[in-house]
Amino acid sequence: MSLTHGISLGWFSPTLPTLISDNSPIGHPIDISEVKWIGASFGIGCLICNMVICVPVSYFGIKKCMYFVPLPNILNWVLIYFASKSLYFYVCRVLLGISGGTLVVCFPVFIAEVSDNSVRGTLGSFFMMTLCSGITVGFVLVYCLSYHVLPCVVIFLPILYLCLIIPLPEPPQDLLKRGHEEKAEKSFCFYKNLSKDPAQQDDNKAEFDKLRNKVLASGIAEKITPADFFNKVSGKAFGLIAVLLLSNQMSGSFAIFNYSSTIFEQLGSRMEPNLCGIFLGVVQIFGLISAVLLVDRVGRRLLLIPSLAGMGLAELGVGLLKSFASQDFLHNNGWIALTLMGIVSFTASAGIVALTFVIIVELLPFKIRAPGISISMCGLSLSVFIALITYPVLINDYGVHVTMFVSASFCLLGLVVLGIFLPETRGKSITQ
Repeated sequence: MSLTHGISLGWFSPTLPTLISDNSPIGHPIDISEVKWIGASFGIGCLICNMVICVPVSYFGIKKCMYFVPLPNILNWVLIYFASKSLYFYVCRVLLGISGGTLVVCFPVFIAEVSDNSVRGTLGSFFMMTLCSGITVGFVLVYCLSYHVLPCVVIFLPILYLCLIIPLPEPPQDLLKRGHEEKAEKSFCFYKNLSKDPAQQDDNKAEFDKLRNKVLASGIAEKITPADFFNKVSGKAFGLIAVLLLSNQMSGSFAIFNYSSTIFEQLGSRMEPNLCGIFLGVVQIFGLISAVLLVDRVGRRLLLIPSLAGMGLAELGVGLLKSFASQDFLHNNGWIALTLMGIVSFTASAGIVALTFVIIVELLPFKIRAPGISISMCGLSLSVFIALITYPVLINDYGVHVTMFVSASFCLLGLVVLGIFLPETRGKSITQ
């Protein structure tokens, strides 16, 4: 499903030039003034979803909410196929935001709660790797398939996800919260892959009791009060998350991919702009693979801090190149800008992109994790909206160089604050 969501996001950027051209597949070109609002509608959908998702998650549980994720995505592809005016794309992006808003709240929590401590970071990063790989696949599919064929192909993926998730039990912590101890024990044994040998039952029971005592001691079964949010531990967690989300989005880690074709055009690249976008996507995948392989070996901080530093320096380099190099130089030495943008893509994906959701889940106190993630995702949706509506204005009105300088400054903000205050969470249990 994360792959499907990535494809849905990646589809937009390379299709945009066609939609605003005279050969638009919907019969008439979309007005350029509508583009930024169509792009930003995704953030609106996310924000609406994030504001309310904690209620069904608390009432029905994580897994039941995960059944909802593919439905808006399926409707999104149906509307894309039948689109005849720009209004369809506003609705599509809002639906995609609702699907994505549910996905980014439910999936990281589900993964964290069913994962062993030694691989939790790896699996959380793998979730982001498939999502971002989907963005690259979206670029490639647009390049290879016609506008009306692509939805007919992609729509099978969310249907497949819906079929595959049915056999999975709910996370044991979720079941304990609602008082289903017998189901929780079965779920615990399933996800821990504990033997069903009767001789091992006592050991299995003891291991489950250890988890149950930790979960219940955290107060997860008690009613959440404002005091759980307004205390020193929660305040520090939310403060670090706010800086993390600002650094994530305003550094351009997502917006740059949405407007990569325009950026490469301004940088005078001789490569076809959509091919440049595919190149960035492939580099991003290598960065995410690096994060998957290293996150549980070197820890979160040793990936995140160099990621912000490398991304900021590369963006600064792009800004300086655009500011001082002539158009002829850019045209004849396009590899320089492409290399710098590749460094931006690699360093962003190896740290800030891959680890944001992992770190958010691990920073929040266990008792308020579900509503805390919902609040955090509201912040993410708001920052996505601001980034998507700000970047096209910066690029078109002020140029790529100003855009890159602004992005680099947010990398610096994250580097300083997170470098000083972010704790290392590698190897700690989810109840810690």
